[in-house]
Amino acid sequence: MRKRTGIGRRAGALIAAAAAVGTVAGSPARARAADGEALPPYTFDSAAQSVRGALSSSDARPLKAGQTYRDTLGKNGKVYYRVALDNERNTYVSVVAVPRPGGTVDHGDGFQVSIQDDSGTECGDQRVSFSSARYARPLAAYARRVVNPDSSGCQEPGNYYVVVERTTKEGSDPADWDLEIRHLSEPLLKKAGPTGIPESWPSATPAPLTGDPRRRQGGSGVHDAASLTRGEWRSDIRPGQTLFYRVPLDWGQQLFATAELGSSATGDAYVSSALVLSLDNPALGHVDDETLGYSGKQATLALGPQRPVAHENRTSYNEATSGMRFAGWYYLSATLSPEIAKEYGDGPVPLTLRVNVLNAAKGEPGYDGDPGPFAVTPDDRKAAEKGASGAQTVAAAERGDAMRLVAAAGIGTGTVLLLGLGAWTLVARRRAA
Repeated sequence: MRKRTGIGRRAGALIAAAAAVGTVAGSPARARAADGEALPPYTFDSAAQSVRGALSSSDARPLKAGQTYRDTLGKNGKVYYRVALDNERNTYVSVVAVPRPGGTVDHGDGFQVSIQDDSGTECGDQRVSFSSARYARPLAAYARRVVNPDSSGCQEPGNYYVVVERTTKEGSDPADWDLEIRHLSEPLLKKAGPTGIPESWPSATPAPLTGDPRRRQGGSGVHDAASLTRGEWRSDIRPGQTLFYRVPLDWGQQLFATAELGSSATGDAYVSSALVLSLDNPALGHVDDETLGYSGKQATLALGPQRPVAHENRTSYNEATSGMRFAGWYYLSATLSPEIAKEYGDGPVPLTLRVNVLNAAKGEPGYDGDPGPFAVTPDDRKAAEKGASGAQTVAAAERGDAMRLVAAAGIGTGTVLLLGLGAWTLVARRRAA
């Protein structure tokens, strides 16, 4: 009887574990804010780890490749992090700075992120600011360290330092900014590729897309950015709100994107820089942005034409061209000025994105290793068709793993129960004999 009891306990434990997995897999997503409520906050990566930037490089905490982190940065703050680098992969560290919604900002407010070696030499940096659209919204920028045998600086393996520095003008909101930090790496090429870019390239705007826009609401952060393919996409955007989208671009493909604000029946006052449309690359390096004024009539802005995605684009000194340096998810973000609420009310304004992706995908440039996020996979294309965000894709993968665990637990439990029943029957027969 003790054997039977033990078997029953083990089976019960397995069944309870399987049931617990099923409960986790079926947990509902958080509810979204209803119309008229406060704007949804920025959606941070749920897997992000907390890190504290140091005031000195000597105290810098490490950032691991492939990991996302969260921190805060005060007014005119300057903080350091540490990365251990080799000579086998390029390195990109991005920062998404999230100011307090509704806070006052100046055109010169912004931040810079750089990577420095142990002698203070800057390997690569980027600075972004609010510019003419002087209202709080998330800003993204990246620093890079590229392995280049022809370069004399930043080529030794060892410790490097990521420096994030905020600029705050007098009169701007001094509140801390939230930071979302990502450390990504890119394999080198098996053999050297082209070192220059063509002087001429197809920059003509393609024929406009026509038809009925499909509904696809943008996300509230990079992590839950709504996936888009070629087509017209309709969202609703409220004053002060930023919506995030992502588009898969493979090697050789070229992106054209426009944003249209729908007309209003409640006024005709002019609001300058009413809409900002920004483009960031797969490493969250800033590529381009454009602004649009609004006076109640439908109005459209277009991002400047970008070169087709190519590895050699990184050789350009032009920031937008250099940013189109790898395949993967490119991020679009649209922000509506809070000033719209004063003239047209706090209700949503119709927003239509028109996304055009030209050219067939080319082969990858010959990476010596797994490109990781710097590629477009069949699953990425499926996600774009369905509109699945990165967060939803991760959740679906976790549900799949959980269901496989449930199935394995079910098979294991059934086998154990059958063996236990068999042993119990055999013992009973022997006792009867």
